[in-house]
Amino acid sequence: MHLDDLRPWALPAHALPQQEIGRAVALQRHAAPGEDSAGAVLARVARALAEVEPPHNRARAQALFSHAMQAGFIPAGRILAGAGRRSGATLLNCFVQPVGDAILHTQDGRPGIFPALAEAMETMRRGGGVGYDFSPVRPRGSPVRGTGGLAAGPVAFLRVFDQAAQVLEVSGARCGAQMAVLRCDHPDIEAFLRAKEDTALPRFNLSVGVTDAFMHAVRDDATWLLAHASEPPPGGIPPGAARLPDGRWVHGQVSARGLWDRLAQAAWRRGDPGVLFLDTVARENNLAGMEELAAVNPCGEQPLPDYGSCCLGSVDLTRFVRRPFEPDASLDASALARTCEVAVRMLDNVIDATAWPLAAQQVQAQATRRIGLGFTGLADALAMLNLRYDSPAAGHMAAHVAETMRDAAYGASADLALERGAFPRFDAHRFLDARGYAARLPGTLRERIRVHGLRHSHLLSVAPAGSISLAFADNVSNGIEPAYAWVTRRRVRGPQGESRLYRAEDHAWRLHRQLRGVQTSLPASFVTATELPPQAHVALAAAVAPFVDGAISKTVNLPAAASWEAVREVFAQAWSVGLKGLTVFRAMPGEAAVLEPAEDASPAAAQPANSPLC
Repeated sequence: MHLDDLRPWALPAHALPQQEIGRAVALQRHAAPGEDSAGAVLARVARALAEVEPPHNRARAQALFSHAMQAGFIPAGRILAGAGRRSGATLLNCFVQPVGDAILHTQDGRPGIFPALAEAMETMRRGGGVGYDFSPVRPRGSPVRGTGGLAAGPVAFLRVFDQAAQVLEVSGARCGAQMAVLRCDHPDIEAFLRAKEDTALPRFNLSVGVTDAFMHAVRDDATWLLAHASEPPPGGIPPGAARLPDGRWVHGQVSARGLWDRLAQAAWRRGDPGVLFLDTVARENNLAGMEELAAVNPCGEQPLPDYGSCCLGSVDLTRFVRRPFEPDASLDASALARTCEVAVRMLDNVIDATAWPLAAQQVQAQATRRIGLGFTGLADALAMLNLRYDSPAAGHMAAHVAETMRDAAYGASADLALERGAFPRFDAHRFLDARGYAARLPGTLRERIRVHGLRHSHLLSVAPAGSISLAFADNVSNGIEPAYAWVTRRRVRGPQGESRLYRAEDHAWRLHRQLRGVQTSLPASFVTATELPPQAHVALAAAVAPFVDGAISKTVNLPAAASWEAVREVFAQAWSVGLKGLTVFRAMPGEAAVLEPAEDASPAAAQPANSPLC
C-alpha cells in the first residue's frame, strides 16, 4: 500500500492516567533534553523517521507515524532514545558479531579475539548489545601453532569480554547486554555450563547451540563426540576416533544424556544457559543456504548472521481489544493490521536513519534489510478478552494475532519493494521455493512477493519489550510473557547509579478496577507466570512460532521448588514443538530482584512473583 493510500484509523478509548514509574522511565531512558513527556518523545521519533521520506511525503508520513504510535506501535528503546538527536548513537538495539580462532586475524577473514573485542566495545559504546558464537575459538589446552603454547579456551575470553564491558560501563557509556553461544559439540561445553558458577559474568547471557543430532543422541542414550577444527593435545583423541568427515578433530566423548542433564542442572541453578536449536533456526531461515545463523542477539528474539542487527518495534495488543472484559470483547484485527503496515514503513526508515557503529553492520543491514516487528501485552490482552493464558482458546487467539501481523507485515514489505526496491539479496525463486517459513505464506501473498519482490528478508520477532511496555504502554505484560504480578515495587536505577523503588501496577489489572470497581474480584482470565504449569508457557509460544520468521524471546518462570528435571522437560518440549530457543528463570528466595512484591496489593490480586526483567 502506497503512503498516499494510508488513512488514519480508529484509536482505542480505554486510556488510563500515566503511572509515576512509567513517566520516570520514559524521561530517564528515552527523553532528549527539554522533553518532559512520553508524548514529546514519540513526536520527535515521528518527525525524525519522516525525514527519510522524500520531501513531498514528509508531512503526511509524520502524521501517520504519530497516529500509528498513538494506536499502539512502540519503536524499540534505542529508536525512542536516539531518533532525531544526531548523537552518533545507534538506533538498533542489538547485533551479532563474529569471533575468530586467532588472537588477531584469521585466514577466513573473521576478526580474531581482540579485534572482535574492539568491535564489540565500539558497538556497545554506541548503544547496541552484542551476541557472539564462541564456537570457532579452540578449546582450552589445544596447541597453538607457532608459539608452543596452549589455548586458553572460549570461557577465558568470555571473562575478558565481560570485564571490558564493565570498564566501558564505568566510563559512563550505555553498555548493552551480551550473549555468548557455544555449540553442544564444542570440547569446552562442560566448562561453558559451569561458567556462571565459576565466574559470575554479569554482563552475559549464555545459550548452548543444540543440534537435532544431539537431541537424537539424548533420546537414544548414545555417546556424543566433542570435536573442533583445531587439533587436540597429544593423547587427547579417544580410541577409534581421530577425525570426522567434516574435517574436525575429535577431542573427547561423553554421554549425550548426561550432558543434557548437566545443561538442565546448570539452567536450574543459575537461569543460564538457555538453549538455541540450531537446526530449527536453519530450516526456518528465509535466507537458508545464503547465510549461517549461529548466534542470537542478547535477548534471543533474532538469530542473526555475522554483523546482523535488530531493528525492533512492538505493538501493544491491549490497544486493539474492544469492550474489554465484556462477554462480547473482541480483537480489532483490522486496526492491528493497519498499525503493522505503518510500523513496517517506520522500521524500514530506521535502517536508513541510524548511525552504524561498524561499516560491516551497515553493509549487512542494507543487503537484507531485516526488521523485527513484534507484539507486547499479549497476556493482558488475553485477560481483557476473557481468555486464560493456558486455555486452548488463548492459543488460538495468539495464533490469530501472529497470523494477522505476519500477513500485514509481509504485504506492507511487498508494497515497499514495489515503491523502493526489494532487498538486494532477494531471489524470488529461491525465496518462494524454500520449504521453511516462506512456504507457509498464503498463496495470494506469495504471488504478490513473486511480482513485487520483498523489501525485507525477515520482518517479525517477539522481543521482551520490558522498559518500553512500562514507559509507553502503562506496564502491560511484556512481550509474550504472562504477567509476573499485578502489583509490584520495581527498582529503577538512576543516571548516577542510584536506585529507587516505584509502585508498578499491571495495565489489565488497573483497567479492570477502573471498569468494574476496586472491590470486584479478578475473573478467572487473570493468571500470573508462576501459577501456570511450565508446559503452558511453551504451548503458547508454540502457537505463535509458525508465524514468526525471526524468533521469540521466551523465559519460562518456575517456582523455587521446581526440580531440575522440570527444566529438562521444558527444554525437550521446546525442541519437540519447533521453538528456536528458550530460557528458564527460577525464583530464588534471598536473591536481588528488579521486581519486588508490593505488600499493599489488592486481596483480589494473585500472588506476585519476582522477575528477571530488566
